[in-house]
Order: sequence, then structure tokens, then C-alpha cells
Amino acid sequence: MSSITPVILVGGSGKRLWPLSRESMPKQFVPLLGTQSTFQQTLQRVADRGLFARPVVATNEAYRFMAEQQAKDIGMEIDILVEPSRRDSGPAMAAAAAYARSQGAKAVLALASDHLVIGAEEFRAACREGLLAVERGGIVTFGIPPTEPKTDYGYIRPSSEQIGTVQKVAAFVEKPNAQTALRYIAEGLLWNSGNFLFPPDLLLSEMARFEPAMAAAAEEAVAKAKKTGSTVFLDADAFAKAPAKSIDYAVMERTDKCWVVPAKFRWSDLGTWDALLDVGEADSAGNVTEGPVEIDHVRNSYVRSDGPLTAVIGVEEVVVVAMNDAVLVGHRDNLPRLKDVVQRMSDGKHRAATEHAVMHRPWGSYQDIDRGERFRAKRLSVNPKGKLSLQSHKRRAEHWVVVRGVAEVTLDGKIMTLHENESIYIPMGGIHRLANPGSEPLEVVEVQTGDYLEEDDIIRYEDIYARV
Repeated sequence: MSSITPVILVGGSGKRLWPLSRESMPKQFVPLLGTQSTFQQTLQRVADRGLFARPVVATNEAYRFMAEQQAKDIGMEIDILVEPSRRDSGPAMAAAAAYARSQGAKAVLALASDHLVIGAEEFRAACREGLLAVERGGIVTFGIPPTEPKTDYGYIRPSSEQIGTVQKVAAFVEKPNAQTALRYIAEGLLWNSGNFLFPPDLLLSEMARFEPAMAAAAEEAVAKAKKTGSTVFLDADAFAKAPAKSIDYAVMERTDKCWVVPAKFRWSDLGTWDALLDVGEADSAGNVTEGPVEIDHVRNSYVRSDGPLTAVIGVEEVVVVAMNDAVLVGHRDNLPRLKDVVQRMSDGKHRAATEHAVMHRPWGSYQDIDRGERFRAKRLSVNPKGKLSLQSHKRRAEHWVVVRGVAEVTLDGKIMTLHENESIYIPMGGIHRLANPGSEPLEVVEVQTGDYLEEDDIIRYEDIYARV
């Protein structure tokens, strides 16, 4: 078991980190700290091929292209396991275990893609320690020695039974109140990081013991999966049979085969803006700032701008996050209410509640410049060799202006090449495609006109990304 197959779980919308994290671009793909996303940082922690096999990324259709592109950006090769529906972490891990087993894996490391780990070597050492219990038929989790009485983490109570440094889990306990958290720390309990190392056969047999329908659905979904290149599409009908339940409730809190490694690396699930304040580099007044901000008489606050110059004066214990299309201002004590506020905004059809100003697509991205009655202006950025689908629109026409690079345009069977400052009109109903044949990004300004300008007015005829 010297080689561990990492499975990176990529899902969830991260509403508690709105407006930086949204449904269209969740926190695992956003550079929260530094220039890389936590997804990329997670991939790099398992890049040592002496210890880890090629990673498997378990995600959904909406995020698979972002995962693929971000892995490519850091030179990592991955396999992608596409979940056809969201069924929580239990079915996702079961399917990942069944797939890894089919590829000959003897040990699987299931990692969240949105956690912060400081100490890559300590992380790898913890994985090696965990293998001792895995080789003896154990499921291993990583417990974090608490630094404060956190009430938003679950805890692990270790027993006195040990294999090396690995301790048998006596119990998993739910998120406590502040007083109970203090007692847990005094009693030597650990934070539950929610990351696991296990033999795939054992996880599946324990799941069959406690959740037989979930195990059967996951194994059937893998058996009937279809593969295109390095992407595996789980069978939708089979996967839908799996009860939606977290891996903790499905297996970990019920099995008697769980062990814990007391980790020496620093860890955070980065679940709230307060977590960014905890792990960031604070000034002498306890403030953490990111981007173009100016503060005066501010204490113990997190202030971030990913766009406009932002000034904050004379406040304490607040979070201010400014983006081009949305702003958050809140007292730290009230941040647990943010998820409900985002849900209300989403229910009210506020676009910025779920969509970023920059929307990512497999071919690149687009950003709204302006929109009004019967018109919408976008800036398209097409990756080198990227190609939009061959498509038409029933209710809008488009006008493309090339502002950078070279565009290959297909319109009603005719192929044309456009250079900077050249343009073309796409009439309503015209069958068209935009492509970038070059080695540099292509940027195009698109002006849409019509009585309906939403993204679902697309009829696709061909698509190299299999979205037809």
C-alpha cells in the first residue's frame, strides 16, 4: 500500500463566503489566500508520485471543466469522475471508492477541495502514519489538535488503543456550544477535519453493512459508467437510487473500524469569513486586508476588495468584501446569518446571488459589460484552441468585435477569419460558432439585441465539450 490514490471531492456552493464564493464559482476554485485556489493547493499536496497515484477528482457536470482547467494550469494530470446529481458526500465517496478499486487501488485518500493545509511535509507524514492502520483493516481520519474552542467544527474522541501514533476512535461528537468545546479541549478531543484514508474494499463493505442501498447504487453507477478520455460519467439512473447522506452519518459515526492520526499540520475548512481572519496575516490592530483597500481606526476586521478601491473607517469586528457586482458588510457576530441572506437573494432571482460577474465556460469565460432593455454587452475571452459550440438563437442577434487575437468564425456553413478591430453580424437564427485557432487568448466584445437575452436561448448542434 505504498501508493495512495487521492480522491478530491469538489462540490458545494460555499454560500457562507459570498460574494467571493457563489454557485457558479464556488470557493474551492477561488484564490482565497495567495494566487492559487484551494483546489490547486490540494492537488499539489498529493503531487509526490513516490507516495500518491494520479488523482481522481469527483465533481459534477457544472464544475468539471473548471477542475480540468485549473489542474492543467499547474501541470497536474487528473481523472475526473462526474456525478450526475448531488447526493451528498456518502454516495460520492462510495462511487469514488468503487471506481478506485476498479483501477486497482489498495488505499484511497478522500480530501475536501476547499480546505487550507499549512505544512505539506507534515501532511504527507500523517498519510504515511495512517497507512499503518489502513494495512490492518482500518479507516483513518485526520484529527486536528484544537487551538481554540471552535463551535463550528465536529470533534473526535480518541481511545487509548494505538497503532504507532494512530489512535482508535472512541466516538465522533457533534458541533458543541462554547462551554462544551472548552471541556472537549481539556479532555483531549480533536477537531474532525473530514478527510479520510481507507482501503476501498473496507469502505464499501462498511457502507453495505449500514447503507446497503447507497453502496449498491454507487457500485452500479460505476459498473455502468461511460468513459471519454480521462473523464468517467457515472450512470445517472443508478446514482439517483443512492440516499442523499453525508459520509459521517452513513459510515464514520457507525463503524467500529475508524482510527485517527493526530495531525501536526495546520488546518482550516475556510468555511466562514472569520476563518480567513484567523489564518490571514493580521496587522497590529488585528485586521486582515486583501486588495486595494484603505482602513483607518479599524480593529479586528477582515476587509477585502477584488475590484473597486475600498475605504473603511472607524469600525470594529466587521467583515467587508467588495467585488465589482456585489458588496458584503456585516458584523462578525452575525455572519452565521449570511447563508440565509444569500438564499433569500437567490429566491428573489438576484443574479449576483449565484452568478459571478465572470462566468467560466470550458472554452474560456464571459463577463457582462452592460445590459438594458433589448440589449446586452459581454466581453468574451476564448482560450487558445478553445471553441464555442456550433449554435443558433431564436430570439436574439449578435454583433462580434475582435479586440485582441485572431477569431475563426463559422456562419451558416461559411468560415471566416477576423483580426483585431474587425467585426461580424450574426443574425437571429444564424448557425454560428466562434473559435480561437491561435496560441494566445482571444478577446471579443459581443453585443446582443432581442426580446430575450438569457443563456438558455441556445440550440447546440455540435460541441467539442460534449454539451449537446
